[in-house]
Amino acid sequence: MTEKIHVLLVDDEAIIRENLGSLLERNGFEVTRAAEGGDALTQITAIVPDVIVLDVVMPRMNGREVLRQLRDNQNWTPVILLTQVGDAEERAMALEEGADDYLNKPFNTHELIARIHTV
Repeated sequence: MTEKIHVLLVDDEAIIRENLGSLLERNGFEVTRAAEGGDALTQITAIVPDVIVLDVVMPRMNGREVLRQLRDNQNWTPVILLTQVGDAEERAMALEEGADDYLNKPFNTHELIARIHTV
């Protein structure tokens, strides 16, 4: 039996955390949820996820700040950024900062699942 892929899902919108988290669990993933960037950084050290699905636009600490802190601390856990800000310059900057993938909201959940498996 193979181990489940552990996903840390970080989004400030509770409905997205719950609906997307439940969908990922139904598709065989273990999911830990965090509501903001600071909580995500705490969770990352406690649970050591296999992949992080991280919203970009959040209050206090946004997803790109979380990503920069991870990479500055030599944490190379794969990160998929989710955002409503979808211009090419934003995507390019996020990828240059160390994101492994980038999806614009709204997105197809099957595509997210495939990208989690890929990273």
